[in-house]
Amino acid sequence: MNAAEAALSGALASPGVMGVSLVDAVTGLHYAAVGDTDALGEGDELAETVALIGDRLNQAGAVGELESVVVTSARFHHITTVVPRGQDPLLLCATADRDRTNLALVMRHLADQAKAVLT
Repeated sequence: MNAAEAALSGALASPGVMGVSLVDAVTGLHYAAVGDTDALGEGDELAETVALIGDRLNQAGAVGELESVVVTSARFHHITTVVPRGQDPLLLCATADRDRTNLALVMRHLADQAKAVLT
């Protein structure tokens, strides 16, 4: 198991988290995934969504980089955290069961695991 898979497995340990993946923010390429990968969605769709939100924030005058995006459906939280890596950022994406998840706790845990991905 490489460092990325180990970090993703750590993120999967949060209560209610069903699947976690590491995606290239520019190309949508999946580097690693653990858990229920069907629940995660396609990497290129995630990258496009984050890019669109970042562009809209910049147009609205928001200064700084996008840190995370949370999309909540009736059953799931889809959480995407940007992992800065020079000019080529990564996306740490997780899907969590809405009924079994403390969203704030999962987001904090994902932020900790995002640091571990780069080591």
